[in-house]
Amino acid sequence: MHPAATAEAEVADELAAVRPGLLARYAAALPGARAAVLTRLWRALAHEPLPWITGREPVSDGLVLRLADGRRLHGPAADPYRTDAYVTGVRLGAAPYGDPARLMADLAVPHSAGFAAELGHSVASLALSRTGPGNHPDEWPDSDWGWEQRVTDGHPFHPNCRARPGFSVAEQFAYGPEHGPVVELGLVPVPASACLVTGRWPRELRDGERLLLPVHPWQAAHVLKRSYDRTLAAHPLMSLRTLAVPGGPHVKTALGARLTSSVRDISVASIAASDTLSAFGRELAARTDGLLHVTRTLGAATAHSPDLAAVLRESPGVRAAPGEHVVPVAALATTGLPRSPSWLAGFARLALTVGLGLLELGAALEAHGQNLLVVLSASGEPLRLVYRDLADIRVSPARLARHGVAVPDLPARMLTDDPAALRRKLFGSLVAGALAGTAGSAAALGAALETAVRELPPSPDLVALCEEPLPVKALTLMRMSPGVDGDLWALLPNPLVSR
Repeated sequence: MHPAATAEAEVADELAAVRPGLLARYAAALPGARAAVLTRLWRALAHEPLPWITGREPVSDGLVLRLADGRRLHGPAADPYRTDAYVTGVRLGAAPYGDPARLMADLAVPHSAGFAAELGHSVASLALSRTGPGNHPDEWPDSDWGWEQRVTDGHPFHPNCRARPGFSVAEQFAYGPEHGPVVELGLVPVPASACLVTGRWPRELRDGERLLLPVHPWQAAHVLKRSYDRTLAAHPLMSLRTLAVPGGPHVKTALGARLTSSVRDISVASIAASDTLSAFGRELAARTDGLLHVTRTLGAATAHSPDLAAVLRESPGVRAAPGEHVVPVAALATTGLPRSPSWLAGFARLALTVGLGLLELGAALEAHGQNLLVVLSASGEPLRLVYRDLADIRVSPARLARHGVAVPDLPARMLTDDPAALRRKLFGSLVAGALAGTAGSAAALGAALETAVRELPPSPDLVALCEEPLPVKALTLMRMSPGVDGDLWALLPNPLVSR
């Protein structure tokens, strides 16, 4: 049985046991889920430097990819910034394929079998995510987690947008934000003397000489294999392992599962650097004339293990004035706001003003649709930005020194003076990620950027943004390159150059 049929059947069997009333919705959602994942996969095949693709040839009815073994793969013209599920089928030779997992399995290239299984799981989990009641664009949530739970489809460009290997159907319902659960985080007591703590660990998460470390229930069951007596109720956010405590902080937990691409544990080094990073984030925000707020890390603790650690951050919602909404960029498509050229241009101008300004200063944000939030007025106008989770930014000591900013004591992996590396980090996440996902197509993105860049101060980074191909993480190549550490990159056509 092909991996697609296997994953879909397994989810159907589990669903029949735990939520039989949703079987019809699940079956109805499968075709759309296949098209959504196939669209993301076709983008990768058309644009990533996959070693078994030797040529790409535009033809009158689309695009032909030449494979190293002589086969030809034919599909529609590939818009790398398009977000609707527009690819419903491709042809490998004369054989039609509408299922991304089946296609990847039959390509039979190095490491395709494992990736095909992931694609099958992504399709099945995405269909499961779409079994909910749906969003009402005109009914805006009144909680920060309410916005996050509206994002049913995950990453807008990753074929593994909903892959959650290791999660049963019951666990997806129990922990997936799109299903709206309340999660009881375990509070695991650990002697304070056995922990590394930065910032302030709150009194309510202490028990005498012990810290109470919040632990995700999945982590407790599958990785730590331990029970707990006390719990903390919280609402899962987009990242699934970060949860919002009503009236309190956001809690980032360790989760030893591979979600999308990465295992979501919390390294000891990141705990050690968290307070320094938080202070640096406040310094960066102070230089943006009020256009950016970086969420503060309140406290972080680890039992000297990436599997047993937690980070407490302030909620982005604390930065909203009465009548304002703080919305993750990934959730903008659910607001019902019109994607008018003027609105998109205004949002792009705000995001690029902040992003390029900090890049010139010496900090490249990873401002994708999950990390970047926008403060909207009551009428939906973009006013300010909020950024969370500084763990993956890149910092240039030379640029900071040029502006008289002290270089913080950060892990070596975060430091680089290479302009290409700094631009990849920002452009790949903000322009080819957050802005592209909001615009929804190359044409709309190009129009928004063209208007926005006219009002930005000149700089070498702006010239690169306007004239060079846009870098983006080669997400499929990374999943098919086991043993290769670090990010791999692709170059996408610049929508400004073609205008």
